[in-house]
Amino acid sequence: MSDSISLIDEGFPPPCPARFNLAAHVLAAAAHVPDKIALTVVRSGNDGTPEQLTYAALRHRVLCAAGGLTNAGVSAGDRVILRIGHSTDFPIFFLAAAAIGAVPVPTSTLLSAAELDHIATETEARLVLAPPNLALPDLPYRDPGTITGDVVAFADTGADDLAYIVYTSGSSGRPKGVAHAHRAAHARRMMWDGWYGMGAGDVMLHAGALNWTYTLGAGLMDPWAIGASTLIYAGPRDPGIWPALAASYGATIFAAAPGVYRQLLKSGVSLDGFANLRHGLSAGETMAAPVRADWTSRTGKPIYEALGMTEISTFISSSPAAPPKPGHAGRPQAGRRVALLPPKGSTVPVPRGSPGIIAVDRRDPGLMIGYWRAEADTAAVMRGDWFLTGDIGVMDAEGYIAFQGRGDDQMNALGYRVAPEEVEAALMRHPALTGAAAVELPVRADLSLITAFVTVDTPVTEDEVLAHAARHLADYKQPKRVHILADLPRNPNGKLRRKDLIATYGFTSKDQDKTDP
Repeated sequence: MSDSISLIDEGFPPPCPARFNLAAHVLAAAAHVPDKIALTVVRSGNDGTPEQLTYAALRHRVLCAAGGLTNAGVSAGDRVILRIGHSTDFPIFFLAAAAIGAVPVPTSTLLSAAELDHIATETEARLVLAPPNLALPDLPYRDPGTITGDVVAFADTGADDLAYIVYTSGSSGRPKGVAHAHRAAHARRMMWDGWYGMGAGDVMLHAGALNWTYTLGAGLMDPWAIGASTLIYAGPRDPGIWPALAASYGATIFAAAPGVYRQLLKSGVSLDGFANLRHGLSAGETMAAPVRADWTSRTGKPIYEALGMTEISTFISSSPAAPPKPGHAGRPQAGRRVALLPPKGSTVPVPRGSPGIIAVDRRDPGLMIGYWRAEADTAAVMRGDWFLTGDIGVMDAEGYIAFQGRGDDQMNALGYRVAPEEVEAALMRHPALTGAAAVELPVRADLSLITAFVTVDTPVTEDEVLAHAARHLADYKQPKRVHILADLPRNPNGKLRRKDLIATYGFTSKDQDKTDP
C-alpha cells in the first residue's frame, strides 16, 4: 500500500459466524462468570442501595422480557419501538427484542408526538413500549412493567439479518432509519483495542443516560460482551458525582461526552476520586483542546477520543495503542479500511495532507444494511466500494485523521447529528415565516448552538419562533437562538449559503477576549 495516498487498508477482522444473535453475543459471559456483577445503577449519589445485576441475573431478566414480548404477540422481524427513559428497562428490552429476532427501534424520550408517529408508521411497529409518564396520545403502547413471561431461547438468527433500527436526522427534512444487522455487534470488537483499551477486569463508568445509544453500545453492550462490569448513575446531574462514584466503585475507565468533562472541570470539585482510573473516553463531538489539557494536567490520565456516526458507530479513534495526537480525531481502527476521497465522482483517494471525504469500505461488517425503506438515500451515500460519511478530514503520514467538519452541513447537538433541513422544515410550518436556515453556530471557543435565521412577512418574536420549534422538534433539535433577518444568503441557484451565516454571526478567534475564560 502506498503511503502517499489517504488510504488505510490493513485487512478485515475475523468474520462473524454465519449464525449469530446480537443478544446471545452480548450476554455470553453469563455462562463463564454467572455471579460477576455486570451492571450497577446508582440512583442517589452514594446514599441508598444501588441496583446490581449479576451476569446470570441480567441474562435471566432479558430472556424473561423476551418471553413477555412473545406473549404480547411480537414475532421475529416485528419492529418494537422503545420509548423508555433512564431505566434498566431500556437495555433489557432492547436485548430482549433482539433475542427473539424482533427488531428494537430505540428512540429519544424527547421526540414529539409527530416525530414518533412518523417512526411508528414508517416501521409499521408491532408494539410501542413506554411507561405511562412517557406515553403519547394517539399512539398505542404497552408499559414495559407489564411485559412478563417465562425464559425463552435465543432465536437462530443470521449474521446479516436485521437486528435494530436507529433513527437519525435526515437531510431530506425527515428522520432516516439506520438499519443494522446482528453482525454489527460482532464488528464492535474492533473498538475493544482500537478505542476502549478495555478488558474483563475493567469497571466502566459511563456518564450517559441508559437510553442513549452511546451508553447502550460503549457503556453496556461492549463491556458485557468483554465480560467487564459497568456502572451507571441515574440520579441528579451534579458534575461532582463522577469522581465520587469512581472512587466508591473502583471505576477504571470513564466514558462521557466532551460537555460532561467541561462541566466537571469547571465545577472545581476534587478529581482525586479518579485515582484508579486508567483513562477516559470521549465521543459525540470534538473535544476542545483546553478541556483535554486541563483534564490531563489535573488527573494525569489520557483521554481517548473517537469519531463515528450512527451508520457505522466509531471507527476512527485514539487508544492506548494509538496515542492521541493534537488536532487529530485519531487513526482508523485495526480491521477498518478507510480512505479520503475527492468531493465528486472519483474513488481514487486524495494525496495525504489534502482534504477529502472520509469514506469506509462498504464491506465493513459494522456498516449499516442501509436506510430503512429509503433505497435512494442509501445509494446516495455509496460510491463504488465506499460508504461516504460526509465528514471532511485530512490524513497525515502516520494515518491520523484531522476532522475538518461536515461536508453536508450537518449539525451536532449534545452528541446527536441533526440535519439542518429537518429543523428548517419544522420552522417553515410557522405561518409567518417566509424562509429559514439552521446552522451550528459557534458562540464561544468551546460551545456551539443550533441557531435559526428566519425571514418573515408578518411580525413575529424570537420567543414565538422558539415556542413553535418546541412544539415540532425534540429538545436537542430545537434552535437555542433565533435571528430575524431581511434576507437569507443564497447562491445564484437559490441554494442557502449557511456558511456565510456562520462567518457573519459566529464566534471567531478575534472574539476570544469577549468570552468567559
